[in-house]
Amino acid sequence: MMNWLKIATVAALLGWPGIALAREAVSCGGAAMLGGAQLNCSHVEPQAPPQFCTFSWALHTSAGDQKIVEGTFMLPPGASNVTVYQGSGFDSALSDPIVICRGNK
Repeated sequence: MMNWLKIATVAALLGWPGIALAREAVSCGGAAMLGGAQLNCSHVEPQAPPQFCTFSWALHTSAGDQKIVEGTFMLPPGASNVTVYQGSGFDSALSDPIVICRGNK
């Protein structure tokens, strides 16, 4: 009986008209190698407004230290493969870049 109750609850929630899963409006990718680091982003949702974004990224320097790089950027609809960060003196990434965006209407 308990399993049917769980299944019915999940089915009701999935069919509930007030719940919507939004697609991300910005897609980003970064790499650090050969002494440099670069983070590129694209606005991938044509119906979404311009996106104001912040990023944070932990990188390993060629000198053996850790450095956190941070910044902000604005991405208009249709922007593709925009370099939002580029730096030198890094041999690897210690984390994936963390990018948080919100739309401006």
